[in-house]
Amino acid sequence: MAETVAPQGQTPDTPARPPVVVKKYANRRLYNTETSSYVTLEDLAGMVRQGRDFTVSDAKSGEDITRSVLTQIIVEEESKGQNLLPIPFLRQLIGLYGDSLQSVVPRYLEATMGTFARQQEGMRRAAQEAMGGAIGGFNAFAPFEEMGKQNLAMLERAMTLFSPFPRGAGASTAQASPPDEAQAMRDEIAALRQELATLKGESGAR
Repeated sequence: MAETVAPQGQTPDTPARPPVVVKKYANRRLYNTETSSYVTLEDLAGMVRQGRDFTVSDAKSGEDITRSVLTQIIVEEESKGQNLLPIPFLRQLIGLYGDSLQSVVPRYLEATMGTFARQQEGMRRAAQEAMGGAIGGFNAFAPFEEMGKQNLAMLERAMTLFSPFPRGAGASTAQASPPDEAQAMRDEIAALRQELATLKGESGAR
């Protein structure tokens, strides 16, 4: 289970507040039951930035639609030019739907974003130094690049382990792995998990 990280604007010692219940009606309007007022996707985005948790449910069926609403917020932000999601990443993510690795991806992304959140303050300071005119060839964005390289390497290794055959290859070309190869794959998976745990430990110690 991924380590819980305090949202922006909230410290680990801050008492947890119950999530705000938001209801979505058939006319697509969103109703905040805490403030007894209608809100927009932009309002919900602001709540996320403030560290205020919320859930969204369909007013008629009671179905939890929080995931789809959060996805809509991301689409809205991206349409405004807030491009946080590179096109190659989006292509890779789409390609993983229906893949044998699909069940691993959510936990991997959650752990990666948790690590990023713990390193966020240090990275923010580095970015400010860079924008302030750091000289002498110092690359203030090196931490971003290094973490990205490590994460990409681990993801590629995981994809290789869980997808040993190229997509589109005929079933006749896939043969059962010998016992020693299967053991090697299990050892590789264990090593990958250890690397993830080590990365989380190092980031938490900073």
